[in-house]
Amino acid sequence: MILRTLRLRSFRAHDEITVELRPKVNLLHGANGVGKTNVLEAIHYVCLTKSFTATNDRYVVRQDAPYFEVEGLFEGVRSTETRVRLVYVPSEGKKVFVNGAPLDRLTELVGMLPVVVFSPEDHALTAEGPSERRRFLNNILSQARPVYMDDLMKYRRARKQRNEVLRQYKKRPNPPPEALIEPWTEKIVTIGSRVIHRRNQFLHTFRTYLVDAYERIDAVAEEPTIEYDTIDAFAEATTESEIQEAFRSEVERKREHEHQRGTTLVGPQRDELVFRLDDLEVRRYGSQGQHRTFAMALKLAQYLYLTDRLDTQPILLLDDAFGKLDARRTDVFLELLMSDVIGQSLITATRRSPFAKTIDFEKPVHRSMHVTRVDGAARVTPEHNRGEDDRAKDTSTENAPAGASTVSESPLPESQQT
Repeated sequence: MILRTLRLRSFRAHDEITVELRPKVNLLHGANGVGKTNVLEAIHYVCLTKSFTATNDRYVVRQDAPYFEVEGLFEGVRSTETRVRLVYVPSEGKKVFVNGAPLDRLTELVGMLPVVVFSPEDHALTAEGPSERRRFLNNILSQARPVYMDDLMKYRRARKQRNEVLRQYKKRPNPPPEALIEPWTEKIVTIGSRVIHRRNQFLHTFRTYLVDAYERIDAVAEEPTIEYDTIDAFAEATTESEIQEAFRSEVERKREHEHQRGTTLVGPQRDELVFRLDDLEVRRYGSQGQHRTFAMALKLAQYLYLTDRLDTQPILLLDDAFGKLDARRTDVFLELLMSDVIGQSLITATRRSPFAKTIDFEKPVHRSMHVTRVDGAARVTPEHNRGEDDRAKDTSTENAPAGASTVSESPLPESQQT
């Protein structure tokens, strides 16, 4: 899968730009704060309908603009050319159009255009609380198995309803009556057991990808492992029905505690992944270097797993991912980016020179772009030569009006815009 063209309108630092990308390494370099990460964030929106940095879509709308819009033209998706457009209006929410047709549900897009992100925030995967690791797990499984995402959303809705019943009875002497709480208990047990079962099956497979990733980034001195820590009675359960039985037993055991706390205390929302190097728990005892290496290996393992599961190579987004890597590990990873293992990638960095030593940007499969800020709007300008025709395109962008930057000769069609 290749993203050929990306258009942004009223998106963060970008007024309106169109960026043409190459099938292998695409470098966006420039000073901090000029809008490099915004381009990666826009790709994440057209692939997964959400940001990997912002907690609220409103923060993404350019100042004083009524909405934002991103559009991507992809090749190799279901063996056809696919155009995806996402529009967000604060008063109306998000809408997604695939080849001009609106999607009934945003979740229909998830898994169609796989994407993996490396960023400085990956440190939280190994160093912070379990919610970060559950989010990582959900991201992979939602892209790989749409039915998992559907179950996850159903479980969250059922748990929300059950928590509301528990909250209403929290300060009362007696717990909620069975007729009121039991239907929601049955839903969380049934759906939650499927979530746990799929997570467990996935982790059995994913462990081999993690070991492979460690070998690929030349970190073979220690053996990485993942332990799945879920409901207390899970240890002896292997089938989905056995998990349901263990789930119900644990809910019954914690019935009084749930009444006192006014919330559901059993289920996949409390799952934990324990990362180890040999016998060392990384979160508690890992060095900074071990944290960085483990997080990098997790993301590479995610990429390898999705490639096999979806039979296509995801887009790889690397946001300032090389800033804290040593020179040897950087070289190893750059070689990976140029190999057949990795498909299309986009890198943000403050300087071009560390990459130019390894990546030949004269080749037509790669592209280097300089990101600047002109009159308050981001501008993206290609730098390397790719023949007379491409040089002519690049020259035309240098004379483009400020605030209307483009790196292609003509933008994507303006049809069906909000």
